Amino acid sequence: MNRIIMYSTKFCPYCVMAEKLLRSKGVKEIEKIRVDLEPERLVEMLEKTGRKTVPQIYIGETYVGGYDDLSALNRNSGLIKLLEV
Repeated sequence: MNRIIMYSTKFCPYCVMAEKLLRSKGVKEIEKIRVDLEPERLVEMLEKTGRKTVPQIYIGETYVGGYDDLSALNRNSGLIKLLEV
């Protein structure tokens, strides 16, 4: 299964929903980068994604986007394919 990286904060309902969706697909490990605890990682996230909101999710080398993007990918059956690569 591909490595999952998720930029997040402690009090983010969309981060919780993204994690629940990923876990429902069999994901056991999610590397969480807490941008509220590491402000320099927030700058990194902004530079990499161009977005200010969390979560921002990478599956392997593929940038997925936020929760809405992850959810849409799941509805289109693309999430399982991306996880299995």
